[in-house]
Amino acid sequence: MDSTMNHDHLAWHETMELHELVAFQSTHLAVFKKKLLTIQEPALKALYVETIKALEQNLRDLLKFYPMAPPMARNTSPDMAAVEAATLLGFLKTAVRNYAIAITETATPQLRDTFQKQLLGAIALHAKVFHYMHHHGYYPAYHLEQLLANDVKMANNALNL
Repeated sequence: MDSTMNHDHLAWHETMELHELVAFQSTHLAVFKKKLLTIQEPALKALYVETIKALEQNLRDLLKFYPMAPPMARNTSPDMAAVEAATLLGFLKTAVRNYAIAITETATPQLRDTFQKQLLGAIALHAKVFHYMHHHGYYPAYHLEQLLANDVKMANNALNL
């Protein structure tokens, strides 16, 4: 197989991975920038500054690939409610993954039952946040062009905070 194949756009699956990484890092960059203003301890503040700079560079690097994504609309204005909702969605997605992993590592039946109950709660809450975002146009899951345009909007908004 020729590993130097050239295509006129990214593959769909890699476009979705790009979307996931940009959305995740954009929402956290916005949160970290806001939080930085409240941190007093110098070493912790320095870690936040380093993380912010790394996320900014990551986003700049990743945004360069958006023109290679399948065709998309690109001109929409940022909405902080979308960032806040995406932060919830990202947290819940991570919680679902963490509970699923924890269940596989649990030997105590009562703890496993508790983890399973909490996993189902996290899944249900994730669905509610997704539906909220979808209803408000923050997560147009069935429209790739809009989804990618939202990524660019959120990343640029976070970079410009």
